[in-house]
Amino acid sequence: MKTLAYETKNEIGIITIKSPPANALSSTILEELDKQLQQIEQENKMKALIIKGEGKFFSAGADIKEFTSFQHASDYQTLAEKGQQIFDRIEQYSIPIIASIHGAALGGGLELAMACHIRIVTESAKLGLPETTLGIIPGFAGTQRLPHYVGSAKAYEMILTGTPISGEEAYTVGLANKAVADDKLDEETHKLANLIAAKSKGSINAVMKLVPYAKTEQFAKGVHEEAVAFGKIFGTEDAREGVQAFMEKRKPNFKG
Repeated sequence: MKTLAYETKNEIGIITIKSPPANALSSTILEELDKQLQQIEQENKMKALIIKGEGKFFSAGADIKEFTSFQHASDYQTLAEKGQQIFDRIEQYSIPIIASIHGAALGGGLELAMACHIRIVTESAKLGLPETTLGIIPGFAGTQRLPHYVGSAKAYEMILTGTPISGEEAYTVGLANKAVADDKLDEETHKLANLIAAKSKGSINAVMKLVPYAKTEQFAKGVHEEAVAFGKIFGTEDAREGVQAFMEKRKPNFKG
C-alpha cells in the first residue's frame, strides 16, 4: 500500500492514512482502503479496527486537486458514488471501526469518520464539512450522515456555513463518542478498542449485523440524490471558481 499502513496489536487492527501533509482522500487512498478492509475481513482475525491519520491531521478532506482533472458531471457523480460505496461498506462492516481523530477531519475526512462506528476526538480537533465555501457540496454521504448524529438544525448550520466545530463541541452535539486531551488520544482509543476486543467474536459479529437495520429506508435515496447533485454542481461556474480559488489560496468570487 502506497498511502496506508496496517499493523495489528493482539486482535486489534490499525490502519494509518499516510499521505502528508493533509492526508487528503484521493481516489488512490479510497481504493487502497477498500482493498485493505476486504483483506482484513477475509482473514477474519480482528475484533476491532482503528483508523487514524499520520502527521498533523486525521484527514483534511478530499483531494481537491484531483477534481480539476474531471471534465463532465458524470465523472464527479461517479467519484461521489464510489466514495459512498466504500463508506457504506465501512458502516456495514462486520468488525467495529473506531475513528481516532486529531488535528482536523474536514470534508471527505469527516465523511469517512462518520461512516465509522465510533469516533474519539481530541478536544482541539476541527470537524466540519466546508464544501460550500468552495461552491460545491459534500459528496460522500455527508448530507445524509451528519443530520443523523447532530440533528437537522445543527447539520444545516455546519454545512451551509462551512464552519467547523471543535472536538469538544463534537462530543457535546453527539458527533463524537468522547473528546480527550491531545496527548491522551492513542491511549483512550486503544483502551476502548481493547474493551471491545475482550468480548466474544460471535457477540461482536451479531451486534455489527443488527445495528445497521436501524438505518432508515430514505438513506439510500438521499445518498443517490447527493451524488447526482454533486455531479451537477461541479458543472457550474461557481464550482469552478471555488475550486480554483482554493488552489490559488484566495477568497472565491461567486456570481450565482
